[in-house]
Amino acid sequence: MLLSLIKILVFVAAVAGLTWAAARLTDVTGGAEIAMAGYEVTLGPLQLVLAIALLALLGWLVFKALGLTLALVNFVNGDDTALSRWFSRSRERKGYKALGEGLIALASGEGDTAVAKGRRAERYLRRPEITSILVAQGAELTGDHKTAESAYRTLVQIDRTRFVGVRGLMRQRLAEGDTATAMALARKAFELKPRHVETQDTLLRLQAEAHDWSGARATLDAKRRSGALPRNVARRRDAVLALSEARDVMDDTLDIEAREKAIEANRLSPDLIPAAVLAARSYLAVGNTRYATRVIRKAWEAEPHPDLAQVFAEIAPEEDAQARLKRFSTLIKARADHPETRMLEAELLIAAEQFNEARRALGDLVDTDPTARVLTLMAAIERGRGADDAVVRGWLTRALTAPRGPQWVCENCHNVHPHWEPVCSNCHAFDTLGWTRPTESGTTLPRGTEMLPLIVGGGVGRAEPSVPALRDAAPTASPLPAHEAAAKAPEPANGKPVDEAEIVETDPSARPEKTEADAMAEGRK
Repeated sequence: MLLSLIKILVFVAAVAGLTWAAARLTDVTGGAEIAMAGYEVTLGPLQLVLAIALLALLGWLVFKALGLTLALVNFVNGDDTALSRWFSRSRERKGYKALGEGLIALASGEGDTAVAKGRRAERYLRRPEITSILVAQGAELTGDHKTAESAYRTLVQIDRTRFVGVRGLMRQRLAEGDTATAMALARKAFELKPRHVETQDTLLRLQAEAHDWSGARATLDAKRRSGALPRNVARRRDAVLALSEARDVMDDTLDIEAREKAIEANRLSPDLIPAAVLAARSYLAVGNTRYATRVIRKAWEAEPHPDLAQVFAEIAPEEDAQARLKRFSTLIKARADHPETRMLEAELLIAAEQFNEARRALGDLVDTDPTARVLTLMAAIERGRGADDAVVRGWLTRALTAPRGPQWVCENCHNVHPHWEPVCSNCHAFDTLGWTRPTESGTTLPRGTEMLPLIVGGGVGRAEPSVPALRDAAPTASPLPAHEAAAKAPEPANGKPVDEAEIVETDPSARPEKTEADAMAEGRK
């Protein structure tokens, strides 16, 4: 309000001043005479002032006209002028408007619109480092891989966006299944941004799939140094890579290099079961049983596993059942309550013909954890005790449909593998296999049916059972020699061995008087 009042007062004062000046000029006598080219012009005081003002205005207009002419000349020559800046601002407004609309279309899932707006923005802005990203992502959204590849190649040519272009091309090659080109692009992206986590993971996975273990270890070391991986996880994965490298070398020849890599893998991660197995066998290859025993014991203390027991048995393959039971006592005492330890002890006692002790070793596993292996051992125990054939058949019937127990399961896709591998064969994830129970009953089973001849009555030199279900009944390898256990197993009380065919016999006349349900009930007792 006060400002408006001041403006009004200033305006009134200006008008009053001009009026007073005009009145004073009117009262002044005399004037000015201007003679030019034979003409004379006489101007009064007021007319003189108006003429001066008019000349000043005319001079200003001439000056502006000259400036505009000069600007047009510079504009035609391509120089930076006010006119060119005006057109540039107009293009920028249109370009950024198109860019914003393209980003909105991209977020809305409208790939075609995003590509069109990106191209329009490029036409106005001429900034491919921005617009090409929009075009590439919009083209990927619509499945136009050719347009996306062209946009990524444009980004590769610009220093600021070279990594984005290489990464985009790498992802395209991965989608096409061209892993060789994808690995080369991943290496280039890794050189441009060594601390980029996704690039590190992609390169590591591709190198592992290609069995480039030395390159994968270098990538893993860079990942650890960048802080993207905890030290303990990096150490375990380094052990996995060293183990994989040792396995590949051993496929060709068991030389010093292979043994050193196997031992290094075990040193990096003593609880990695495959590394412990390979390291122990490397020591056994040179006759160093003491170090092999120490490696197995340390791994067994961390996690009992049937493969460890198998290698531990290989330390003294010619020993008798009693000597083996005594030597295995160190493993049994280390993790006495673990289910694997209890099953191992039961197998050893069965081989030593101590069937009652074998039943006590199993304890309550029959009720708390009735896996196929536990039930198969129960069938072996009942056979050793001289139980009826129907009792043995009852336990085997349960074993055929029982859970298989822990297996090598991928933590990422839950695929079951018969053996440990560094890379999942299903989802190609690296270091995701763990010895655990599958979420669902799988059909892929671990190796080994050495206990079956003992159960079904095979003698020395007998072939493996021909019934597929029986071959799968024992999910892990026993550390006992099959022929030795079979030779020591006593026959049933009736003196007739049980043949494989008898287990699946369906003729009622061939069955004993007890029903199968009664036999299974007796077996549970």
